[in-house]
Amino acid sequence: MWLKGRKKRWVIGGVVLLTLFILFYWHFSHPAPVEFKTIKVTKRELQQSVLATGQLDALRKVDVGAQVSGQLESLNVEIGDKVKKGQLLGVIDPQQALNSIRESEATLQELQARLQQANAERQLAAVTLQRNRELAHLQALARQDLDKYATELTVKQAQVDTIKAQIAKNQASLDTARLNLTYTRIEAPMDGDVVQITTLQGQTVIAAQQAPNILTLADMHTMLVKAEVSEADVINLKPGQKAWFTVLGDPDKRFDGVLKDIQPTPVKINNAIFYYARFEVPNPEGLLRLQMTAQVHIQLSAVRDALVIPLVALGDQIADARYHVSVLKQGKEEKREVNIGIRNNIDVQILSGLSDGEEVIISRGGVENN
Repeated sequence: MWLKGRKKRWVIGGVVLLTLFILFYWHFSHPAPVEFKTIKVTKRELQQSVLATGQLDALRKVDVGAQVSGQLESLNVEIGDKVKKGQLLGVIDPQQALNSIRESEATLQELQARLQQANAERQLAAVTLQRNRELAHLQALARQDLDKYATELTVKQAQVDTIKAQIAKNQASLDTARLNLTYTRIEAPMDGDVVQITTLQGQTVIAAQQAPNILTLADMHTMLVKAEVSEADVINLKPGQKAWFTVLGDPDKRFDGVLKDIQPTPVKINNAIFYYARFEVPNPEGLLRLQMTAQVHIQLSAVRDALVIPLVALGDQIADARYHVSVLKQGKEEKREVNIGIRNNIDVQILSGLSDGEEVIISRGGVENN
């Protein structure tokens, strides 16, 4: 009985092993079909561009400062206000300028009176000299006395000239005081938006060494884009190239411009060297704001009606501009050699080796093509 049970277990084990062997053999002798992921060769425009990150700034931005010292008596604008050229923005306490004007005017009046006195004394000295010359001609006056009268006339004339110089100097001081009075009125030098206020109403500004900034105006109708271009890409840039960008708030809206210049001085960011490439864009609707981040594209070249495939479809490189590409033909994989043209970070132009509408393999069973 024990032998019968043992024999039965051996039979069952043999059946199981035979079944596993059959399944194993069938699996490896009939591999699962390869699943190809393909994409069609298309004909369309392809652009080769330099990609960069940039920031927006106003093309025209002016710091409005104070040319006289004093307390900012009033400030008539707030951040975000739109102003016109010549509009009154604020007033610095004018009392000091008014006092200077009164002082200069009083000094001028005093000098004018002194000038009248000096002119009268000079005239008297001239008449006295003339009278004594007649006496000297009649030999009724000594030559020494005549010289004394001539010297006195010269002194009186010098006094007149000195007072006239003082009057001119004081007139200049009066003109400066009147000009300083106009400087107490802070007026807008251009149309624009108030984008920053540095000095608040009631604060004292001191303009002894440099003009302190009160507020900043920006013309937001035209924006300036400063794109940070790497040193590897900057050699391909030149003014006049097409440029465009998108902003984070509306990535589907494109803002176009033309490259204006490339700044010669580099900036170092995280030990990498970048150069600023700048271009202007109109902003009639006011959608663009200061310091916005721009995703910039600067076009190096473009080809219309190019045969295009994704970069991931390229296989091994054979030589310069020549690669292997796998094509799906009637359900089977076929190797091709292709010659490529321009490329960007996503697509590549095919110059030869493929036709429009053919299907290129980009992955097999979920694994990308190598």
